[in-house]
Amino acid sequence: MALRTLCERTAVGDRVARCEPVAKPIAERVSLNKTFVASFLGWTLDAFDFFLITFVVSRVATDFHRAIPDVVFAITLTLMCRPLGALLFGWIADRYGRRTPLMIDIACYSAIELATAFSPNFTVFLVLRALYGVAMGGEWGLGAALAMESLPAKRRGLFSGLLQEGYSVGYLLAAIVFGLFFNVIGWRGMFALGVLPALLIFYIRKNVPESPVWLASRGPSPRSAMRLGPLLRYAPLFVYSVALMAAFNFMSHGTQDLYPTFLQQQRGLSVHEVAWLAIVYNLGAIAGGIVFGSISQRIGRRNGILVAAALGIVTIPLWLHAPTIALLGLGGFLLQFMVQGAWGIIPAHLNEMAPGGARGTFPGFTYQLGNLISAPAAQIEATIAKTHFASSGGAPNYAAALSAIAFAVFLAVLVFTAIGFLVAPERRDLNLL
Repeated sequence: MALRTLCERTAVGDRVARCEPVAKPIAERVSLNKTFVASFLGWTLDAFDFFLITFVVSRVATDFHRAIPDVVFAITLTLMCRPLGALLFGWIADRYGRRTPLMIDIACYSAIELATAFSPNFTVFLVLRALYGVAMGGEWGLGAALAMESLPAKRRGLFSGLLQEGYSVGYLLAAIVFGLFFNVIGWRGMFALGVLPALLIFYIRKNVPESPVWLASRGPSPRSAMRLGPLLRYAPLFVYSVALMAAFNFMSHGTQDLYPTFLQQQRGLSVHEVAWLAIVYNLGAIAGGIVFGSISQRIGRRNGILVAAALGIVTIPLWLHAPTIALLGLGGFLLQFMVQGAWGIIPAHLNEMAPGGARGTFPGFTYQLGNLISAPAAQIEATIAKTHFASSGGAPNYAAALSAIAFAVFLAVLVFTAIGFLVAPERRDLNLL
């Protein structure tokens, strides 16, 4: 209606000429919105599938007659396999485009999640979690490249925060499913629900165009034809980015993956109490990603990360040692506000640092190699809670383990982010289009 009104105000003879400049930006905005929605939902549903296991560790351990650290190894295995998926799907994306590999990737992780629900034994369960890790590893790089390459520079900070917090929205959805349905459908039923992300494929197929940057790189005058090999020219940047992502992934998985187990086993909270706390701290995470993503457009990517990590250290005592559930909720909200506040800057920051012709590979691969290094985070916490911080009665002290790891990884994020000023300039105004 608005477009028609603009046209009718002009003379009949020049109506078409006057409408075209209006119609084109509107069409581009609609296409951009659909692309971003697809990238956001792909990461959200991927995270939903991943975080289901964090709520059911103790129940899976009971069913398969395993110790909790054994089941936590399934999380480690998933994280260890993610770099393989990032490399495989990233290479395909740089060669054949972002859109089709994204659909294939979503189909893979949805099917594997469903298969997990029917695991006959613990060995099969572990194999499927490894395969899921490969599929999960491909999604972030594909979605981030597709979204960031479709955005103008001035909007990347905000949308980077929004995109990354698809991860926390996925965690939030997993918490809701756990709270509402676990007592009815059990852990197997929860994994069966993990097939639902496959429906997103139909949306992408119908509504999402290919990345304009990738199309330009394959046009008559390609902007870049870089492949994985020439990335060796960027070895210092590559090594730095992997180290930074290792610190970041230790920060997120070290504060998230074992936390529901701490709430259940050490604080003695019920399924519903744990679910509601998870909802609260994930709301904090979503808010933090959006706020710091937006701020980073003004104060700089690294400055935003430094502020978030420094404030994160201050919130650790309240997060773990608050005497009431209400204060635990406040501590969780504030800590994840800072953790995901820093993370909300990463999609834009990594894509801006990436070599142009390898943007499908570089951000996702460095991110997931960081995941490989940080993969044992939850397992380390579970082990040292039992072996180094156990109470006099032998009960694991998860609070002490989580506190030690959280302090160390926040400090690591501060150090590696500061080193970044010496490694590569910020390029937050870089035009990726």
